[in-house]
Amino acid sequence: MARVNGSGIRIAADIGGTFTDIALVTDRGAVATWKTLSTPEAYSDAVIDGIKALVQSVSLPTDAVAEVLHGCTVATNAILERKGARTALVTTKGFRDLLELRRIRVPRLYDPLYVKPEPLVPRRHSLEVLERMGPDGEIVTPLDEDDVLRAADHIRRHGIEAVAVSFLHSYANPAHEIVAAEILRRELPGRFITPSCEVLPEIREYERTSTTVINAYVGPPVRSYLGSLSSRLREEGICAPLLVMQSSGGMLASDAVLDQPAQIVECGPAAGVVGAAQVARSEGYDNLITLDMGGTAKASIIEAGEVLKTDEYEVGGGISLSSRLVKGGGYALKTPVIDISEVGAGGGSIVWLDKAGNLKVGPQSAGASPGPACYGIGGTAPTVTDANVVLGYLNPRELAGGAVPVDAERASSVIAEQIARPLARDLLEIAHGIHVLANASMMRAVKAVSTHRGRDPRDFALLAFGGSGGVHAVGLARALGIQRVIVPPAAGVFSALGLLMSDVGLIRKQAFLRRTDRIDPGEWEKTCEELEARVRGSIGQTGETVEFRRFADLRYEGQAFELSIPVSSDRVTPDSLRALAEAFEEEHERTYGHRFPGSKAVETVSLGVSGVALSERRAAPGSGGIWQCRSVGASSADTRLAYFGSRIGLLETAVMSRNGLASEPMPGPIVIEEYEGTIVVPPGASAVLDTTGSVVIHAGGPE
Repeated sequence: MARVNGSGIRIAADIGGTFTDIALVTDRGAVATWKTLSTPEAYSDAVIDGIKALVQSVSLPTDAVAEVLHGCTVATNAILERKGARTALVTTKGFRDLLELRRIRVPRLYDPLYVKPEPLVPRRHSLEVLERMGPDGEIVTPLDEDDVLRAADHIRRHGIEAVAVSFLHSYANPAHEIVAAEILRRELPGRFITPSCEVLPEIREYERTSTTVINAYVGPPVRSYLGSLSSRLREEGICAPLLVMQSSGGMLASDAVLDQPAQIVECGPAAGVVGAAQVARSEGYDNLITLDMGGTAKASIIEAGEVLKTDEYEVGGGISLSSRLVKGGGYALKTPVIDISEVGAGGGSIVWLDKAGNLKVGPQSAGASPGPACYGIGGTAPTVTDANVVLGYLNPRELAGGAVPVDAERASSVIAEQIARPLARDLLEIAHGIHVLANASMMRAVKAVSTHRGRDPRDFALLAFGGSGGVHAVGLARALGIQRVIVPPAAGVFSALGLLMSDVGLIRKQAFLRRTDRIDPGEWEKTCEELEARVRGSIGQTGETVEFRRFADLRYEGQAFELSIPVSSDRVTPDSLRALAEAFEEEHERTYGHRFPGSKAVETVSLGVSGVALSERRAAPGSGGIWQCRSVGASSADTRLAYFGSRIGLLETAVMSRNGLASEPMPGPIVIEEYEGTIVVPPGASAVLDTTGSVVIHAGGPE
């Protein structure tokens, strides 16, 4: 059995909707990967089994593992499946309907029958207490502690597991929330109690309350999962530290995540974007749009080599995104996240016909269980993966080096019976229509992070990863006018590799509502120093240095939303504040197409600090050469028929491994099969293998 040299290894596990991906890197930079079907009934099963299989495959003992890095979907799935904790909200008297009222905007403008998702806290468990803070932090009405005790009694009698505490204007003065949380913790031992002042000390009552409720709702399942995973790792002889990816792109010790689990709701997709940023910097690509397609499709943007972040996000509304132009479909999550847009149009997305006979893709997913019909593990509904098998894009016998058998006849049968025959259309034509429709759905995700941000996709290259990213990338690029597609090594497990490329880091923010030209530099500095101390306390280890960056959220006076602007100078002066306001106006013009120079005052809404722990530099994945556990066996002599639309039809298509490509452009059609995933180079496109091992595709014209 092959052995990866090295005295210690770091191992990463990323849970996806269909597959759980495992990757390890040695202290010399050699990489090994593994894929296994996810186990939704107990996610840790696939993680533990995959780690054991991978470590054994490279002939290393489990005690050689020095660090375990993890990206999971536990918090996300708790929201999407409505399987979080029984949660109550304790709030200011007169504000119990805040979760029902939400914001006035809805995501479907022309759907008069649209119904918003039910709040995570039923109204009967929204409990009022008498208290009132003013916007400047003055106590208007003292806290009635007897009301808090009555709320505790209600919580006890109704078997509530988690409690969110969100009082009016607590960002300005958290005293009442702190006292109420202390009473509830004393009266309700064992419950998950979370006050908003610890989660989001910022303005906007709905967003702050919604975020705090999400934190409470996912708290118990996240604690249970991470506790169980830690115990099972120790049982397998892996006593290494467990670090978890945050939605903001930084790793954090699992113990530090337990009190604020809302910060890991979108942690899985974040890891892939972090890895993409490393690829951008190492290969000299300044501007990239990322496409991560597995069970669902996720898109993000890297500009000037930097990951874009936001704190306006919605989850649980069919499309998870941060767009200011599409809101109201999910639950507001105002916490730092990488700017990722996600749609239910991945490989596992179910294909169906609506009542009018229109073809639809997703958002329902077959997931890992029962999975696509072609996997033969119980799935009966056609999926995008089944369509790609019918088209000849995916191996008709097996995926992941034989770990997932494929039944091509079953894929054809379910699409023919449930879609093609009812529409009286040709099987291949319908399968290609499914493929194109999936691309159209993914275009929503790409536009949410590009066009809706004032960026032209044609100015970017497309970096594709995930098991199905390489299958759909060129078609999507052509539709958007993007000319270059990059598929990095081990693209099918790239989010797991992204975990191995990530630093330990944290972001903290604090409300700071002032006119920018009237800010007291001393007050600014004091707030930033307090934020830096909070960050250092969470991520700084003995002997480590923490590198800080500061930023501020600004808006024009009277605006409802703000833009986040980096602070280029640590020393606050009138000149630096003017430069900050000018930087805001430039970003406002780029995002919205206009600005108001000199005619509208600029406000600072909040201050933020990001910190990264600068520990001893670890070997980067791939610096010791990519090493894969198994080969899929494709050779340059392999061919099969693949269908590329009615205009081109069926073509004999070369099937090869990544290493079968040359350094000179090879024209399509080509199918590149790897253990982790598949890449399709259609007619009219060409592909080369660059010096870093990435497949670079010139997309060419439309199909």
